Parts: sequence; C-alpha cells; structure tokens
Amino acid sequence: MKLLDQLWALLTYLITISSNLLPERDFELSDQVALGIPTHIHIDPPRGPVFKPPGGHPGDDTFQCDYSAMVGFKDCSAKNTSCWLTNGDITFDIGTDYEGLNSNGDINMPVGIKRSYTIIAQDGSYFADGLEFSEAKLFRDITKPAAQYPGPWIQACWGDLIEITVLNSLSTNGTSIHWHGIRQWFNMQADGVNGVTQCPIAPGDQFVYTFNATQYGSSWYHSHYTIQYADGLVGPITLHGPSSAQYDVAPEQPLLFTDWIHNSAFSLLRHRTTLSPSILLNGIGNVNTFAGQPVVDPKLIPTPYTVNVGERTANATRFLLRLINTSFGSTFVVTIDSHMMQVIEVDFVPIQAYTTKEVFIGIGQRFNVIVELDGSAPPGENDFWIRAYIPENCTGEIEPNRTSPYEQVGIFHYGAAAAQTPTSTPWANLDLSCTDEPYASITPVVEWIVPPTPANQPTCDTNCSGEVEDITTGDTPPSDYPLAFFGLNPTNLSSWTPFRIDYSQPAFLNLNLSRNWTANELVVPEDYTAQDWIYLTICDDSYTSPHPLHLHGHDFAILQVGTQSCGSLLPSDLSLRRDNPARRDVVLVPVGGFVIIAFKTDNPGNWLMHCHIAKHAAEGLGLQILERQPDALRRWPDANHSHAVAEAQRVCQNWNPWWATSSEVQDDSGV
Repeated sequence: MKLLDQLWALLTYLITISSNLLPERDFELSDQVALGIPTHIHIDPPRGPVFKPPGGHPGDDTFQCDYSAMVGFKDCSAKNTSCWLTNGDITFDIGTDYEGLNSNGDINMPVGIKRSYTIIAQDGSYFADGLEFSEAKLFRDITKPAAQYPGPWIQACWGDLIEITVLNSLSTNGTSIHWHGIRQWFNMQADGVNGVTQCPIAPGDQFVYTFNATQYGSSWYHSHYTIQYADGLVGPITLHGPSSAQYDVAPEQPLLFTDWIHNSAFSLLRHRTTLSPSILLNGIGNVNTFAGQPVVDPKLIPTPYTVNVGERTANATRFLLRLINTSFGSTFVVTIDSHMMQVIEVDFVPIQAYTTKEVFIGIGQRFNVIVELDGSAPPGENDFWIRAYIPENCTGEIEPNRTSPYEQVGIFHYGAAAAQTPTSTPWANLDLSCTDEPYASITPVVEWIVPPTPANQPTCDTNCSGEVEDITTGDTPPSDYPLAFFGLNPTNLSSWTPFRIDYSQPAFLNLNLSRNWTANELVVPEDYTAQDWIYLTICDDSYTSPHPLHLHGHDFAILQVGTQSCGSLLPSDLSLRRDNPARRDVVLVPVGGFVIIAFKTDNPGNWLMHCHIAKHAAEGLGLQILERQPDALRRWPDANHSHAVAEAQRVCQNWNPWWATSSEVQDDSGV
C-alpha cells in the first residue's frame, strides 16, 4: 500500500509539473476530480545547507550551522576544512575577505540564522582547586539551574546574527559584558564597555547585545566593569568557520587558561594582596602544586581537567584545540607533552599554518591549533600533561613556586579507560621568555598591504611614526582617584593623565558633545575616511612589566616591535613590515620598548584601547579612540531616530538612581 501511495504521489507531481509547462488556454478544465487522486500536494521550497560544523563537539549533534536562506549553496567543509560554502560561482572559504564589502555595501559573509542566548550574572561560590572562593561572580545559562565557571559556551556560525540577553542579579555591582575581539562593525552600542558604549547594567536590569558574526574563530566574553571579570565573569565564544589546515576532529570545547585567587579581585586592587593563587584550566586547578607545599588536604584537590580524545591510533589523529588566556594578570606558555602544535589562527585572524612545540599566550590572546602526537611518544602511553608555564619577569600578578610542577594544569588522554596521572616528559629547550609569539611566523591568509604614509602624518619630529602614545606611571594620584597609577597618554598632553570614565555619561550618548572632553576621558579623535590608515607608536616607560594592549573594534597590523626606548629611536631604526604583516587585536609592548601598529579607520564609533592586565586597566592604562565622529553621529543621532540610543538611555535611567544610593565608590578607572 505504501508503494502505491508513493507511485500516486510521483504521478501527481509529474502531472502538476507538466500542466505548469503547458501554454495558457482560453477554456477551463473540468472541475470534476478523478476518484482517489490527491487534490493538493505540499512541496517543500528549496533550502540551503544545514550541517554540523567540522569544529563541533563530537558528543553534540544538536548544534548545526543553518544556511537555509542560501538556496543553491552546498556545504564544502566536510572534506576540506578550508572551504565553507559554495554554489559553483560564489565560494565562502578561508580566502574570503571577511572585512571586505559586497556589492550591496555589506560585510562579505554568508547568510546565517539568528541565535539567541540569555545569561545571568550572579553572586556565587566556587570550588576550583582545593579552596572555596566565596566571593565569586558567575554566569548562569537561564535554562540551567546552577551558575558555572567558565560561563556558558556561546556558539554561532560565520554569518549568524547573535542576540545575547544579559540579566544582572549581582547584589552590589553593576556590570557590562564585552565580546572580546568581535569587530562590531557600525555597531559600537554592543561593545559592552560601561562608560564608553553604555551605562552599567544596574542590579535587577538587563541589556540585549546584538551583533553579526562577521569573523570566525575563537574568543571569549567578560565583564568590563572595573576588575570584575577576575572574580569569574568570563566565558568562551566559538564562531564556526573554515580553517587554513586540515584536521580530523575538535575533541573539546575551548580551553580557557587563567590565574585564580581566593579573595575578590577588588581586594587585590585596593589592598594589593593575593590569597593562595593557582592556575585553572577550564575552571580546575591545584593550589598545592602552585604553592609547592600543602595548602589544603590533598584529598580536596580535584582531578585535573582532562581532554578525552578517543583511542590512540597508528596514524596520528589531528585534533583542533582552541586556546584562550582569560587571566587578570598572567601570561602563559602552553605545551602538550609529546604533541606538536600547528598554529592556524590568532585572535580571529586565520593564518598560514606553522608548527611549534610551545605557544606564548598573552592576556586576551587566542590561538586555534591542530595537535598531533609526535612519533617519539612511547608506545602504550595514553596520558600526557598539558602545561601552562608562567614566564619570569613577565606580566604576572602571581608568582608560582618554580621548583614545583605548578605548570601541570591538565591531561590530554587517549583511550576509553579513565585517565591516569601522566608520567610524560616535558619538552626540552622551551622558549619561556616574555616575548609575544614570533611575528615573522604570523602570516594572515587574507592579505593586508599597509600604505607607506599614514593619514595621521607625524606632527612631532622625524623620530616617530604616526601618533605617539606613551605608557607612563605616576606617583601622585588625584584625590578622587586614589588607585590611579598608569596613563596611556598622547605626547601632546602636558602631564601624566590616568584614564577614567564616568559611568553615567557614556561616550556613546555624547557623540554630539558641545563641550570639550575632559582630560581623564582621554578621547583621541581620528576623523578620516573609511579608506584611510593611521599609525600608532606606543612607547613604554620601562617602569613595570610588558603590557598586553587590546584595541576594541579593530584588528591591527603590527608593523614593528622593538626593545629600545622611543627616546633613542632614529629613522634608521625603523623597519616597518607593511606587506601582509602580522595582525591581531592584542599586542605585547616590551618593557622600555615600543610597538608600531596600523589600522583602517573603517568603523565609526568610540573604541577603547587598554592594557589587558586587569589591574593596570583599572589603574588608568587606557584611552578612547573616537573614530569618524560625524559618521558616528549620523549613525546614532538621537533616541527618536535610533533604537540603540533609546535603549542606552533607558539603561542609564535605571543605573543612575541605583548608583546614587549605592555604597559603592568608583575609586578606579571603571573599566
């Protein structure tokens, strides 16, 4: 009977198609219908591809990339991870200029779907490494009963529209959430920096962040309310897309490395004290090995975080891992015993693959790597240490006992049986110096050619390139800003000026400001065109440590990094790499040295630039770049013509009365 039904359906379908091909006639067919033939047949409209991304978690088939709107396209990633979608004429792949514009003037990206998440910021307690941290601030997925650390994994596919509702259930803090490295093209209202793009979200209020996945790769989200993220408000982001080298499987969600203390980071900031620190991998650590002595009963130490990768095979499997440094003050050199790493992406920038045994990861930096078992690994060995070394004299706020194996933070495990404590041998001759990953190794797939002359021609003298910003320290903080210590100051400032925002007056709501910006707001205007480039030379005063500087709203080209002081820099010392230089969104400024970066002024808005050592940012090491103010004002004129402005005003209207009656005091920069 089923076969007869299928034959009837096919016959009717052919009759329908044939009748549609007939020419129009000047008579009507009989209304009588033959007995037993269906009168209506539903034919689904054609759809584009829906597929599990190659980097999806092997244990979860529910997450799918959905390009239903892209009729005629096919998924080309299954056999070739450098390809994503194609219809024969148009292909979205690793070579697509993801910052370029299409014929409609929109970003060149696929058409995905809308993905919605709701997360709650709340007070909590967290047991990570043998000690309880009772002052934690954690994220909770609204669909789950408990908060978690790290926060919920935000996943989307290249071209998706992402909508994330953040509810603030904290008792004594506002909050705002920054989506680190997301370009937010013409979308500064979603950048999540209180005092710059919005007022903080008051306790009991919420804010909806909406943005497009114009990029793909790995990143994280975190609070930008003073030093708050160090208490636990962080989580991973994965935007699925193509890769520059082939891999077999992505065995795990992103790997988040962080430093951890057991008193609030607000205490660290105000009293400069830490309590029994450690290193965590995806929320698990060992306070005893970090200290090199028993801090707690060893029975209280949790099992190290374990990456389970299945059976060990004769032909080594290639595993995609996503490495992210979410620390408040520590830099890591990450290795896996007996496994080489092929680096394929840095900070959302796909690169030509290179192979290494260690990766230097500064705060805020991210790496996608393909990991493969080395041929020298002993037969039958199934457990290998994942190690996170802290380089000496680097950015650290915490210091390990270096005679202890503090760096053993996780296990890379083969086989179905439970993981065992590894006996694997660490790599020899590692480079544990405090220097960024070699820029000569970072060659972006999508090339940039930086023009030899920036739009911001030097106004100082021939010893600089572009504008100069000095990282400086101060001995006497302002009376109303007792924690001020750093400045990131343009050379035209006559005195040291630490950066400080006003929670209640975000720059986003003051784009048409009639008064001058105050000194502490540190607004640097860059009013050029979308085709212009500006150069920034950033100089360090050699007083403290290297500084991982992060620029919002942009990737930047790294033209040169040097260890000599800007004061002694001569034109003959400059050797700018302009032909497809390394690029990323966090760069490490050497102690007493300099970096020269360049970026296109193609994203109107107010963008924060700051040190990602959380304490340094809170102590004033930041500034705002106001990019193309007239275009920004046309984009966001007022509440009557912009929903984004109206929503920002609503958030401020809820924030201001809460802040006025709060016992909290802004004694730092606010970011």
